[in-house]
Amino acid sequence: MFLTNVLFKKAKSKYIMVIIESAVSGHQKTRIRERLADKMESIEFDPYIQQESLYKECKKIRSMKSTWKPTVYKQI
Repeated sequence: MFLTNVLFKKAKSKYIMVIIESAVSGHQKTRIRERLADKMESIEFDPYIQQESLYKECKKIRSMKSTWKPTVYKQI
């Protein structure tokens, strides 16, 4: 094994896809956030109760390509 093979590391992506879940009804949505940002929390429309409710991040799904440009979501 050559020394150059040891020095190469796979770069981590800048964005990750996460599931956010309603605190009221359990309705789930997928969103994309930066890897280094805090866990996502936002107030969005919940179709189950027909009102706005708090959505909190509950699970990471996968990493996104670093060339991908995200839609900016307003976080609280």
